[in-house]
Amino acid sequence: MKTKKKSLSLAIGFALVSLNTVAEQEKNKESIMPAMEVIQVVGNANSVILDHTGSVVVINRQQIEKIQPLSTEDILRRIPGINTKSEEETAIVANFGIRGLSASESKSLMLEDGVPVAPGLFIGNDRYFNPRIQRIEKVEVLKGSSSLRYGPSTIGGVVNYQTKTPDDGVMLTARAGSFNMHELSLEAGGKSASEDAFAGIVATHASSDGFMDKSYEMTDVMAKAGVVFSNGQKLGIKISRYENDADISYRGLLMDDYLAGADYNPGADDKYLTDRTAFDINHEWEVSDNATLKTLAYWSEVSRDYWRYDVDTAASNIAGKWVYKDTLSGNNRSFDRVGIETRLNLEHQLFDMTASSEFGLRFMQEESNDTRIRAVRSADRTGVNDRHRIDSANSFAAHGQTRIELSDAFAVTPGIRVESYEQKRVILTDDNSTAKTSNTEFLPGVGVTYNVNDSAQIYGGVYRAFSPATNGVALDGLMDQNLDGERSTNYELGLRGNQGEISYEVAAFLMNFSNQVVTGNSDPNLSQSNGGKTEHLGMEFMLGYVLGGGFSIDSNATWVPTSEFKSGEYQGNRLPYAPKIVANLALNYEYEHFNAAITVHHRGEQFGDASNIEDIPTDAAGGIWGGLMPSYTLLDLTAQYNVADNIRVFGAVKNLTDKRYITGLRQGIYAGPERSVEMGISYSF
Repeated sequence: MKTKKKSLSLAIGFALVSLNTVAEQEKNKESIMPAMEVIQVVGNANSVILDHTGSVVVINRQQIEKIQPLSTEDILRRIPGINTKSEEETAIVANFGIRGLSASESKSLMLEDGVPVAPGLFIGNDRYFNPRIQRIEKVEVLKGSSSLRYGPSTIGGVVNYQTKTPDDGVMLTARAGSFNMHELSLEAGGKSASEDAFAGIVATHASSDGFMDKSYEMTDVMAKAGVVFSNGQKLGIKISRYENDADISYRGLLMDDYLAGADYNPGADDKYLTDRTAFDINHEWEVSDNATLKTLAYWSEVSRDYWRYDVDTAASNIAGKWVYKDTLSGNNRSFDRVGIETRLNLEHQLFDMTASSEFGLRFMQEESNDTRIRAVRSADRTGVNDRHRIDSANSFAAHGQTRIELSDAFAVTPGIRVESYEQKRVILTDDNSTAKTSNTEFLPGVGVTYNVNDSAQIYGGVYRAFSPATNGVALDGLMDQNLDGERSTNYELGLRGNQGEISYEVAAFLMNFSNQVVTGNSDPNLSQSNGGKTEHLGMEFMLGYVLGGGFSIDSNATWVPTSEFKSGEYQGNRLPYAPKIVANLALNYEYEHFNAAITVHHRGEQFGDASNIEDIPTDAAGGIWGGLMPSYTLLDLTAQYNVADNIRVFGAVKNLTDKRYITGLRQGIYAGPERSVEMGISYSF
């Protein structure tokens, strides 16, 4: 029986995470490093009872190692409810949608160790920074009413990447593969003799010619330190630095070249240069046996320089591929963020019932410096700055929720979140012209859990979520557009549990998105208004089964029959990048020190834009933004073997059948990576 449990908890790493595994992780030795907790579990390792009133998925480090991902999106695409829009194999830019929301927009919150990592949540929620998978210990995805504790932009849910905390000693990991990919990672750490303090570092350098010659050179370094004080307090510090120089572009292949199997870089001279420096400090104070106060302060600076060459559209149409001019523009932006958040957790009695409450406050300030440099090929990094603007936002948030145990089996969790923010835009190249706007959102919610027995739980909830109209929209034309946040009322009902060798979860959801920003306004002085409505209806299914003899199956599927515009110009059309079906299946084998898996990922057809045109354009006029992308199915083979306690070898063949497929449309066709092979080794001492 012990072997079966181990096989089940480890094999589920494909996308279905056994709730046993989640609980077992919480039993591990308490970390010195304090952290804002995103996923909470109550009960013991053999229980599936969660206090979250929404769908929960956790992928731990062992499961990540089995998948052998090159990016965080390699993990996310295996999780039910999530659709990714891959633009290159390492996902330098994050593109994902949850539960029928478009994967080309930002309506879900992305965190790292509880800290927002999208450079501008209010000023411009573009995911110019995407955490590197090499630093990630665990991936947490939270959907439903439990995400009310976070914000903004939690309409789809919350994705939290927990970073590694190095163990005592040193671990070196090397990986090499197709497209001349090389990667070297170092994890090193040490504890004090009394084990009440530690320090460690995680560093990675990777480079590759890239599929379609979309090369990159990346360096990522993260240092951590923590200490436990004798008076019930902990202090943790994290410092990180990331740099990545990549040959990626908005431009893809034109149709004839795609059909001919072309694999050249259609924007070879375009450069996408990013770096990020960040500092987090965590403090935890166990005020009493029933009260804990956690405080998190953070600062980050992200720089993104994007140098793009202009195209000759007429010449491109004749040539059947992009023909470039000798002029280019540098759309160069930097983002600064500083924030502080504190949460008080209380265990108490309420009307003679057991209750647990959380009250939180957050202040955050963001600013971006946006320039556009006009240059020529002979001096491609300098020129005339013809657009220079400063966007900023100050935001305050408060939330409170209480989980009340009405009986041994039934609990209800009401809560509310308030988000208030002020946005400002200054255009320096227009005599410092300035515009401001502000908005406050009240977001109530309630969730319930009912424990059918020790191995099954029903959960559900309803809550209000929102995504702010960013500066460029809310202050379009330097006019306050008088926009509220984009609001959605979300409903969810689910069942999760396990029985013998079977683990399962099924969830139904409905999202009524009633306040999206649309172009056009009855006021002739304004260009934008609230009024767009969409509806998202679907179900998620997860099933894991231990077959015996070392074999197990893990599977999940997301079915979204409705993801539809309900008003406006595109009424009746399906949202772009929102396929009806996304499914995953894994056949796992584990024997002693060896494990292997063959995995299948299927994505249904999806539209490239809201017009729902089906024919993908064949010329360069205006670029390619729309069309119906065909469905595709991919197979991956992964394996690893523990040669000794301190040596692990691993390898993978990805896109085993060498499938030619379309991952996205922008100014051209994005082709998915061809078959690739990777090999690696880890050594600890």
